[in-house]
Amino acid sequence: MSDVKTQIDETVKANNVVLFMKGTKEMPQCGFSSRVAGVLNFMGVDYQDVNVLADEAVRQGIKDYSDWPTVPQLYVKGEFVGGCDIVTEMMLSGEIDTLFTDSGVAFNKDAADKIREANA
Repeated sequence: MSDVKTQIDETVKANNVVLFMKGTKEMPQCGFSSRVAGVLNFMGVDYQDVNVLADEAVRQGIKDYSDWPTVPQLYVKGEFVGGCDIVTEMMLSGEIDTLFTDSGVAFNKDAADKIREANA
């Protein structure tokens, strides 16, 4: 298990934004993963996707790593942000803009505003 934890830790620390998800950013395999990937894709965020369905050890390992029971899981600058509900709330409140700005992560502010307008 320590090998998987090391692999996850290295992935989280080596990338500014990482999404552990079911499927890939091009082809999500569940609705929750699709929602988070869709937000990141629409906002033009450059992120590393990790398909937990490809490796059962990673699928369980990420839950142990974060002490969070579900996938997807979003990490920004090595810090766990949350799952689908938290990312959705942060998106709609504008908190995600602040997080990305404060973390030096490039994103399309106009696209973020359009998501909020569509969900108002």
